[in-house]
Amino acid sequence: YVRFHLISPLIQQSAENIVLFDTFVNILSHNLGEPAYEADVAQLEYKLVAGEHGLIIRVKGFNHKLPLLFQLIIDYLSDFSFTPAVFEMITEQLKKTYFNILIKPETLAKDVRLLILEHGRWSMIDKYQTLMNGLSIESLSSFVKAFKSQLFVEGLVQGNFTS
Repeated sequence: YVRFHLISPLIQQSAENIVLFDTFVNILSHNLGEPAYEADVAQLEYKLVAGEHGLIIRVKGFNHKLPLLFQLIIDYLSDFSFTPAVFEMITEQLKKTYFNILIKPETLAKDVRLLILEHGRWSMIDKYQTLMNGLSIESLSSFVKAFKSQLFVEGLVQGNFTS
């Protein structure tokens, strides 16, 4: 089991940054779909999660090929690229996801409660409005570049690994 948390202070600076981060993680997951398929068949699992403070990479499975899968994820992260069509597809999916959160009373109530309790939190309404106002491909590219330049990493490796 390998878990790394790539933390960046950039994410919580604005609602736009949070939306750009969600877009980035979803595009990265989309880009990894085909190359990581063989790892999935070989019973290796990976998950990319857009956490509140950064990207969480979880990888688990048999130890002899796990570093290769982790390296694949890191390579796609470091050489991040996307097409305008993928950008449009992912932003449309995010609009639906945000809207579905907003129309459910229990998730909206939880969001409002956390907004009251947590300092510096951005509401789902702010995120949805930011996304509806439109994101540019250039803003995503500049966000990803800034995100990769301001990272702090926490990691945990468990299992049959050597130092």
